[in-house]
Amino acid sequence: MQPSDTENRGLIGRLLAVSPDAPVKTIVVALILCLVASTAVSYLAVALRPAQQLNKLKDKQMNILQVAGLYEPGIDVVEAFAAFEPRLLDLRAGTFTDDFDAASFDSRAASQDPALSIALEEDPASIGRQSKYVTVYLLRDASGGVDRVILPIHGYGLWSTLYGFIALEEDGNEIYGLQFYEHGETPGLGAEVDNPRWKAQWRGKRIADASGDIAIQVAKTQSAAGADYHIDALSGATLTSDGVNNLVKFWMGEQGYAPFLANLKSGDV
Repeated sequence: MQPSDTENRGLIGRLLAVSPDAPVKTIVVALILCLVASTAVSYLAVALRPAQQLNKLKDKQMNILQVAGLYEPGIDVVEAFAAFEPRLLDLRAGTFTDDFDAASFDSRAASQDPALSIALEEDPASIGRQSKYVTVYLLRDASGGVDRVILPIHGYGLWSTLYGFIALEEDGNEIYGLQFYEHGETPGLGAEVDNPRWKAQWRGKRIADASGDIAIQVAKTQSAAGADYHIDALSGATLTSDGVNNLVKFWMGEQGYAPFLANLKSGDV
């Protein structure tokens, strides 16, 4: 017995021969479209990943240049960033280490690895776990001495974790600048941490007082420590301001960079 015309058409031919109103044809066409679309999206995601990672790296480098006062529109970010010396810091010891590559070490990922992080019992910055290591960036003067040091900081605000950098002068106590490069705070309120006028307040402020106690404070009113340690809180964003206050004090304290800054001041690093 000879095969029918329908059998000779093959699977695609038989599908095309089905009435457009048939549910099976609608389902099959939808599945094919989904498969093609998902394949295309997957391919683009893989193909664009290197470019995305490069842009992410350049954005981080630009933020470091900005907080250090070296960024100008139109400059070659990669070339300008070469002036910085990345060093891997053992937070608890306050000394540099070569256990990992400083340029590629991901402290955010390390904070989720029990072998590379610790769970915090006292956690004013609300970060949960803290990486044992972090990459800091040194900017040296013409004689080879440390001119500025750029330290990564992060902590929780109102809606999100704020990630940024704080730049300190060579004494490790005077602030040159502070900048956040990632957060999800409320536009017009907590997101005013990005406002250049608010960020400008940090220039020249000091972290610790003469007795060595952390005195820097983000608040509505000035504390007894005086103007050298005061940053105006963001208007209408009390919880974000409190979060910034807490995270800066945390990272400048003994659980953060205090051991390193003491070694920096004494010339032991």
